[in-house]
Amino acid sequence: MNKKEKILELIDKNSLVFTNIDKLFLFLSSAMDTDVEKVKRLFYALVDSGDIYEIRKNKFITIPSRGYVKGEFSGTSKGFGFVKVKGREDDIFIPANKTLSALDGEKVIVRIISETAEGCDGEVVKVYEELKNVVGLVKKVAGNFFLDPDNGKIPFDFPIVKTGLKIKEDMKVVARIVRTDKGKVKCIVDEILGMNDDVKTLELSIIRKHNLYETFPDVVLQAEKTLPKKISEKQKKGRLDLTGEVIFTIDGADAKDLDDAVSIKKFDNYYELGVHIADVGEYVKRDSVFDEEAFRRGTSVYFPTSVLPMLPKSLSNGICSLNEGVERLTLSCIMKVDFSGNVIDHKIAESFIKSVARLTYTEVHEALTENKVNEKTKNLLPHFKTMRELCDVLEANQDKRGALNLEIPEVQFVFDDKGMAVGLERRERNEAHRLIEDFMLLANETVAKHFFDLKIPFVYRVHEAPTKEKVVALCDFLRGIGVRYPKIPDKITPKYFQDILSSVENSSTQDVVNKMLLRSLQKAKYANKNLGHFGLALVNYCHFTSPIRRYPDLTIHRIIKDYLHNSLDAEAKEELDIFTFDASEQSSECERNADMAERDVDDLWKAYLMKDRIGEVFDATVSSVTNFGIFVALENTCEGLVHMEGLPDDTYIFLEKQLKLQGAGNTFAIGDKVRVQLTNVNLYSRDIDFKVV
Repeated sequence: MNKKEKILELIDKNSLVFTNIDKLFLFLSSAMDTDVEKVKRLFYALVDSGDIYEIRKNKFITIPSRGYVKGEFSGTSKGFGFVKVKGREDDIFIPANKTLSALDGEKVIVRIISETAEGCDGEVVKVYEELKNVVGLVKKVAGNFFLDPDNGKIPFDFPIVKTGLKIKEDMKVVARIVRTDKGKVKCIVDEILGMNDDVKTLELSIIRKHNLYETFPDVVLQAEKTLPKKISEKQKKGRLDLTGEVIFTIDGADAKDLDDAVSIKKFDNYYELGVHIADVGEYVKRDSVFDEEAFRRGTSVYFPTSVLPMLPKSLSNGICSLNEGVERLTLSCIMKVDFSGNVIDHKIAESFIKSVARLTYTEVHEALTENKVNEKTKNLLPHFKTMRELCDVLEANQDKRGALNLEIPEVQFVFDDKGMAVGLERRERNEAHRLIEDFMLLANETVAKHFFDLKIPFVYRVHEAPTKEKVVALCDFLRGIGVRYPKIPDKITPKYFQDILSSVENSSTQDVVNKMLLRSLQKAKYANKNLGHFGLALVNYCHFTSPIRRYPDLTIHRIIKDYLHNSLDAEAKEELDIFTFDASEQSSECERNADMAERDVDDLWKAYLMKDRIGEVFDATVSSVTNFGIFVALENTCEGLVHMEGLPDDTYIFLEKQLKLQGAGNTFAIGDKVRVQLTNVNLYSRDIDFKVV
């Protein structure tokens, strides 16, 4: 039990006994044998996170307890809302007069008013994590400015408090929320994004809606100036010197943050695979300004026209990037892999390298598949072929254990010099992608197993098995579209799902079955408990290979360095247990936010590319069926809705289990091929509408 858990246990049993908060702190300090100031910091951190609530003056309870719970508020345009509570199956209904002006997306503490078989009602008693800002459209009513939020789940406009910025109607802006003592909500405009009719403004609106920024705070920019341009002789001491090895990077042509490099050798009985990762932890120390900002961001975010990095460019593109021909500090995982694909020995060490080549996926793919080489790839071709040998062995093992091979189409945009989208197509995954993905996966598994065996607090990438209900629903759907499937086993395994995928390979239903199977799975996340990875069919897995762009990887790097330097005593491990939990929660939340932002921006540019094609006819596939129409996907990955009125005249019944619209003379089911005509595009909502022709 760590110190935070101990405080919660003590508060739960004793907090209402004390009439004075200082006496409570003295009691906690004595009971835990911990300094009072440290107890106070932990206590107020738990108050900020909604785990402790002041039920009345100097009287504290833990959450959940005594009819109080915490969760995320989901608003509605009607004013009432719902609170989703972790571990509860049903959301709590909050009447419009009991919301305490909570806004959609805010974290709240709720008192349960009533709970019956029909549902649960409650009232918000505290907003413990407020929205930082709101994006919206400026309106002018009777000479006063108001903000109309882009988020339709916020049921009212905000009066705009006087600001130094020159705002006018139809501007998109970012505004800071201000709550008055009387509970009223106003806002102050902090940033003008542009006019509402500009697609670039709409893109920036989405980015800001997800609280993402391309610039860094001044304190980070100042700290950037102190970063070195090259590594020093002092930093090399005690490290493994790998500058004489043939080590190279393979990335996308436009990548600038090169955080992983590889090396390979083949001996009589094994391969030696080296995965060398930028030692970001050497420059981003715990609790530094870089670390605080990286923790807040959690991940780099990738949009069609830009990248919002987790770390400033002096780190991500500079001293940490494994650029060709320069020495860089790394953490290396060097594995001996036998010819059956088993890691028979490994070494994890601080090192320094000098990359012999900065290669692109296209260059390596062409060298391997077309024997098309250039000055860089000519001498490295034997290494590529050895890599492919090992890759084939590793992928055979993945197939054997039942790792899922989901083929979900991704979009690739084409932009002109002015940054405007001019085309889109499916993103292709080639031979070189396979090599790097498989080698990174093996390094991640090896590192995770190493530290799990050591019982050191860690951050794992976990993916739990799907629920039985989800699997039954999937099989009901498969039966409805005529896909045969194996009998559902008592224990769901990845191999069961992979057998289903294999049965539809190269068939007309492949894309649809892939998508529906993905929907039935739980979402992967980060955790400081090793729960295994269902999709990869692995017992141990983590993210170790991208510390420039993912905070969990950076956390792992620092744990590795502490371990290598013998810095993990009992107290350090206890603190690390708390930190890995917090880092896992924060990173998972940041990842979800980034995924939604990337999807929304992709949808905007898809809508932009389709807006001038109204009236055109396309071949499409039914991708989803609802009681109000069908969704269709084009070959270029654009997706849109055919409303009921856009279907041939008929009387339709929605068959929910089979996801099918059944009419007297027409039937529409997932996977069906249809011809559709584009009828409408709305850039603001990113909706694309079709009708069947």
